[in-house]
Amino acid sequence: MRIVLKLLVGPLVCLATAHAQVPSSVTGPKALPFSGKVDYHLHFSQNAEFGSSFGDWQTSTASATAEYMNTSHRFPFSMQYGGGYTWTLTGPDYSTGLFQRLYLSQGVSWGRWNALASDDASYRPQAPTTGFSGIPGIGETIGIANPAPPSGQTILTLHTHVVDNVAAGNIARTIAGANTFSVGGSSYLLRYPDGNGIDTTSYTGDASLTHRLNARDALSGKYLFSQFRYPDANFSFDTHTGSLEFTRSWNRKLSTDLSAGPEWTSASGATVPSALRPSIAASLTYQFRSVSASVVYSRATSGGGGYLIGAKTDRASVNLAREFGRSLSFGLNGSYMRTAGLQGGITSSKYGGVQITRKLGPQISFFANYTAIDQSTSSALPGNALSGLMHMASVGISYGSREVHVGH
Repeated sequence: MRIVLKLLVGPLVCLATAHAQVPSSVTGPKALPFSGKVDYHLHFSQNAEFGSSFGDWQTSTASATAEYMNTSHRFPFSMQYGGGYTWTLTGPDYSTGLFQRLYLSQGVSWGRWNALASDDASYRPQAPTTGFSGIPGIGETIGIANPAPPSGQTILTLHTHVVDNVAAGNIARTIAGANTFSVGGSSYLLRYPDGNGIDTTSYTGDASLTHRLNARDALSGKYLFSQFRYPDANFSFDTHTGSLEFTRSWNRKLSTDLSAGPEWTSASGATVPSALRPSIAASLTYQFRSVSASVVYSRATSGGGGYLIGAKTDRASVNLAREFGRSLSFGLNGSYMRTAGLQGGITSSKYGGVQITRKLGPQISFFANYTAIDQSTSSALPGNALSGLMHMASVGISYGSREVHVGH
């Protein structure tokens, strides 16, 4: 426990020291060689999980979140962190353990060239659901979309430690004003240190050409290559996808994005049959003053969620965040995932959460959260995969920093 507290307190002491010693007006040789803004939050929650085939248990969680963004227009950089520790008070220790997530994004904008590189690394004792860290009910903001692609763990688990990492890069160039050509790639690693899942590695490469039709509309053509590897099974298969994408900004509040096209799966041998399937992605985003909302859907071939050798995966999610004045906020999110194995078997996973946060002072807040998680399957999954409906209720308190400006 002392080790866990040191892991949490150390970074926060550094942030607090920066707040106290580096005001925004620093000038001269002592100023930092970069500038930006930092905010961080401390959370403590009491949680009760009940109603599942795993039994009932109660936990406590101490966690922290932090975000940094610089002020450079040419080299924009951002960092988001969420992590903490959950320990069990009563019942089985399915949720006990350390959880961490770190997301880094570095952009470069130079004339007609734009580039972006990102890395998303996480370690959790269960498959992620709500919030940035993926651990429900701990006081993190919910109802806003997470950065980067969603986790490949589309089959929900408990008491399952997983290392998850996505590294991605993209470079784009504007051509003749209305056209943009871009190329990119990514690698995704899913690892189970305890050996209770299928280690998966995937690589992607893509190229696209976008033509802006007018101030609100754009049309894109895209090619995507993906390869899925299974080191322990010494097997891999590929997919090739071509799609057309149409984006529209209806006004300053509402935008939509729709893409669709054929996807060809190719593999050697009968483990994964070759097939032609549709690939679809769609989203609707609303942003205005104190309200933000989004609805997202996708259908594509995936690595199998950590328990299947390849799968057809459908995802749908909804997010809603609403502020009522300066003291009260409401968040809601939900997700549905259907993972159909390329060798047979279907797993349906659903989760949703609501959270109310009330400020008790300038920096102290109280929150209450309810989350429901449900999963059913016709596949032969191990015992650590969630089965049936589980409820979780949480209450807690948060401390939030004032915005800290660092550098010159």
